[in-house]
Amino acid sequence: MTTDSAPASTTGTDSTGTGADATGTDSTGTAPDSTGTAPDSTAPDRAPRRRRGTATDLAQIAVFAALIAALGLPGSLYLGGGAVPITFQTLGVMLAGAILGARKGFLSVLLLIALVAAGLPLLSGGRGGLGVFLSPTAGYLVGWLLGVVVIGWATARLLPRYRLLPALLWTALGGIVAIYLAGVPVVAWTTDLPIGAAAAGSLIFLPGDLAKVVLTVLVAKGVHRAWPGLITPRPWPWSRTAEVASGA
Repeated sequence: MTTDSAPASTTGTDSTGTGADATGTDSTGTAPDSTGTAPDSTAPDRAPRRRRGTATDLAQIAVFAALIAALGLPGSLYLGGGAVPITFQTLGVMLAGAILGARKGFLSVLLLIALVAAGLPLLSGGRGGLGVFLSPTAGYLVGWLLGVVVIGWATARLLPRYRLLPALLWTALGGIVAIYLAGVPVVAWTTDLPIGAAAAGSLIFLPGDLAKVVLTVLVAKGVHRAWPGLITPRPWPWSRTAEVASGA
């Protein structure tokens, strides 16, 4: 006859007589997450990064709007009795497209035009106010918006290599052809000149504008070499079409 008690259960029963789960269940009987999945550490960083990007974009837009305004400080020069002056501000428009791209370049030019409309004398010769938009210059201001988009759109597709000859051609297309296409008809309309005469009169700007194109491309090439992330490279539309066709 044995007198010692039965050995204690190795399951470690609690007061209710139920064995404790060897896996370590909590009070609800649910096992804790054994996968050890860490929370997404990148989620908190996204908002600050987005804010930094937005602040940088706004600063770049403001800087180039100020640059275009500053290029009007030397004044303007009227040649041959023309209705539109020769100004360095077109150089700033070209640089905005070639360095900032289409979207930010457009916004920098739009900001300048909005400030001019508000009455600030930011155009060459100290011109400003709504009267500017009823003058022969009005078409060229619209041309600035068109030209900066053309240059910025093309620059994104010329990067990262940014070869000089294509860059010169596209910058001339946006900085000269697009601006003239918008500016010359308004000159003809506001001065009662035939469109041919207004177009011939605009040729006086051509040598200076060609020099601005060359300077813009040289500056932009150096800037993109030093800061390659200013514009995200994009494919040409026809190259994408060719890829789809070849894949089919």
